Amino acid sequence: MKISRERLVIIASTLVIFLGFLTAVINGRRDHIYRTLVAMISLSIPLILPRSLPYPPKKLWPFLSPIYNEGTMAILAVFIAVHVSLVNVPFTHCDLFHRDWRNADTISHFLGGLTVWLIVAQILSGLGGIGIRFSKRQVVLYSFLVFYALSIGWEIAEKLSESEISFIHESFANKLRDLLMDTLGALFALWMIERKGYPFSLEEE
Repeated sequence: MKISRERLVIIASTLVIFLGFLTAVINGRRDHIYRTLVAMISLSIPLILPRSLPYPPKKLWPFLSPIYNEGTMAILAVFIAVHVSLVNVPFTHCDLFHRDWRNADTISHFLGGLTVWLIVAQILSGLGGIGIRFSKRQVVLYSFLVFYALSIGWEIAEKLSESEISFIHESFANKLRDLLMDTLGALFALWMIERKGYPFSLEEE
């Protein structure tokens, strides 16, 4: 049976995360053991769910549609694998994200912005299947509104966590940079679906 390119990307990303898991065990990093386990379990869902539940309930389809789109899941897998590897480079003690290269979060924010916007846009575009129809323009507008609500909410949550988590301490300028990278990622995602029709396309109503 032929395996799609996207499925291979998901599997390869999971293997990279598994290397991170082994590294965490070797280094005794409990936080990274937990992080990599959650990541591997999460990426197993798009590999298993579409085959075990090929016809999900119609009312749930808009919210499950990103999981059934291997292109979207491949992009998510790359984002997760890169982020996890930045936190602890496999088979090293390097923590690029929190210690050794604090600017590494720009990569995660770009890929995260790309991924989050794609998922939100795909969910909104799929709501027509349950009677909530948006035009292409509305999908783009509302997806960016939701995207910024999530992005700003994340930055606020990080700020509120500074007193509890010692390695999280970012200036206001850093927060703005994070939002900029989120935005660039989202705009690149919009370009992908507009120019390439990948991993899905937005049809005019």
